[in-house]
Amino acid sequence: MNLEYFIADRTAHSASSARPNVMVRIATISVAIGLAVMILTMAVVMGFKREISRKISGFTSHVQVTYVRGVNSLESSPIERSDSVELLLRSVEGFRSMSVYALKGGVIKSDEGVAGIVLKGVGGDYDSSFFADALVEGEMPRVGEEVRYKDLLLPKVVADRLDLAVGDRVEMLFVEEDALPHRDRFKICGLFATGMDEMDKGFALTDIRNVQRLSGWGERTISGYEIMVEDFSWVEEFADQVNMELLFRGGDEAANLMAMSVKQLYSLMFNWLKTHDVNALVIIVIMIAVALFNMISALLILVLERTRMVGVLKALGMDNGSLQRIFLYRATFLVGRGMVWGNLVGIGLCLLQRWTHLLRLDSSGYMVSEVPISLDWWWLVGLNVGVLAVIVLLLVLPTRIVASIKPEEAMRYE
Repeated sequence: MNLEYFIADRTAHSASSARPNVMVRIATISVAIGLAVMILTMAVVMGFKREISRKISGFTSHVQVTYVRGVNSLESSPIERSDSVELLLRSVEGFRSMSVYALKGGVIKSDEGVAGIVLKGVGGDYDSSFFADALVEGEMPRVGEEVRYKDLLLPKVVADRLDLAVGDRVEMLFVEEDALPHRDRFKICGLFATGMDEMDKGFALTDIRNVQRLSGWGERTISGYEIMVEDFSWVEEFADQVNMELLFRGGDEAANLMAMSVKQLYSLMFNWLKTHDVNALVIIVIMIAVALFNMISALLILVLERTRMVGVLKALGMDNGSLQRIFLYRATFLVGRGMVWGNLVGIGLCLLQRWTHLLRLDSSGYMVSEVPISLDWWWLVGLNVGVLAVIVLLLVLPTRIVASIKPEEAMRYE
């Protein structure tokens, strides 16, 4: 039997049956509140990163392969589809799916005004689940069918500003370099809203053949490939590997092709997300410091309350190290109790927000319409283990006060 644990357990139960010490209560509550705040902070930060990454990737995919001069351009330089290049892209480790797309910049007109917009054409191989989830009215455009439909999926923010509705026929104007502008008409089949108004308002979806016809391209001419990967955390490494494969194995058909990850295309936005990690770290350090301060105070009170016991145990031959472990066990019991309550409160509040969406945000400033929550077991376990380890290890120093207690004086202590 572990004697130190046995004594700590007995003294803890005897103390719980008596009137609890106020400082012990405060220490337990501070640990609970601190851990709950840490869980909420991590859940919100991880939620922001996951949700914004998901929405940006929904617009652009994880990795884009385009002509090198067409990177970050609304009027991308066309490339010809190549079976060998597509086979090469599919062979890269981490590949999940791929589709082709074509872009065309234009202006949409109505009686209420005009709005600049990028027309994105996609085919039957395109995964439209992101826009299907964001659909607020109407239906998705018909793409990749035998008959070419001139359906247009329009952002709701643009439709509201131009007073357009599902079923309306709308005129678009396209200006060509060194050529006369030309017009085309589309039918609005649906409206979408992702919560990221700044990205929504410059984007519309249609059949790729409509864009190819407007640009004067053949059916195998495209703006590029969109690739989704298995693990988003490796998206930059995947893009680097694609570039290496295109360079050394692509041949002439892959000449001047370049892969760009979504983190490279939207580097400013992803760098902004990284700053949230610093904010979360600061909050965690502050919460641990507050909980540690209260735990040290509670531990010192526990030692003072058991001064006579310390004197008796020393007189019976117990060394200082064993006595320290007794009070470390007691402190661990208190920290553990506070962490149980902290997990219940923190996870409970996270689930409440996830299910009810009580806390709303201004999407123009935060790019999401509600506070996003992400709960994953790996960081929850890591956070709990880390908090427990840091607090208990730092409590080793104040437990050394038992070394200064003399048995002959302690046994006379009232």
